[in-house]
Amino acid sequence: MLLPPSLEDWLPEGHLARFISDVVGELELRAICQSYEEKDGRGQAAYHPVMLVKLLLYGYCVGVVSSRKIEAATYDHVAFRYLAANEHPDHDSIAEFRRRHLPAMMALFLEVLKLCQKAGLVKLGHVALDGTKIKANASRAGPKRAKPPRSGYGPDGIPRIDHLRAKLATPEGQAVYARRREIVEPVFGQIQQWRCLRQFLMRGLAKTRAEWRLICLTHNLLKLYRFRLSLQTTGVEPSRTSKSAGTPPLSKASSSKSSKRTVKR
Repeated sequence: MLLPPSLEDWLPEGHLARFISDVVGELELRAICQSYEEKDGRGQAAYHPVMLVKLLLYGYCVGVVSSRKIEAATYDHVAFRYLAANEHPDHDSIAEFRRRHLPAMMALFLEVLKLCQKAGLVKLGHVALDGTKIKANASRAGPKRAKPPRSGYGPDGIPRIDHLRAKLATPEGQAVYARRREIVEPVFGQIQQWRCLRQFLMRGLAKTRAEWRLICLTHNLLKLYRFRLSLQTTGVEPSRTSKSAGTPPLSKASSSKSSKRTVKR
């Protein structure tokens, strides 16, 4: 008797897609799911919102964020087919879901951070600031926002840059400044080079900030995934780990400050 192949057999144990599927089950998605509970009997049934959340989170983790590319991946990429339960949501449904629920998905950042804290990956320490450039999805001919005036002098009338230079001239200041290379700089490298997230898809300042929060959220998910995978490899139980056991700190990147259409089949 021939049976259809099981998607469970297509992915190895410990695969990122399996981790995303399990973690999404731990997140509070009530704000997203409730909007689909109010039905008026018109149109076709919507794709399951949990499935779409899994597709988007996995897509941002591996650098596949275009709704058209995600749709194509549900046909020819095993991990996406696994998360989509062998369904194939069209790109319009994926794009509309992201646009409609971006604020709610942005709120998941804190929940993922709490999961990282529970695993011992978050600790309070030095805060490093750095800047990078990510292309916007906007026309150069659009209106430009005026930059707020900035004062280059401190309350004592001395240029602020002189205060910074004096601090960096000390051994303590140099030691603190050098920590940027291990706190915040690797994060931008991972986001832009490894995950190829060099341009925002959303337009407008509010939506761009929300998408940046989503990028940082998935950065933290990848940290948590690698940590749990290392525990499985070494055979250590997650509940036995603690901050004092030498667990690596979560990259500070992840603090993230840096027309209605029904989703149908």
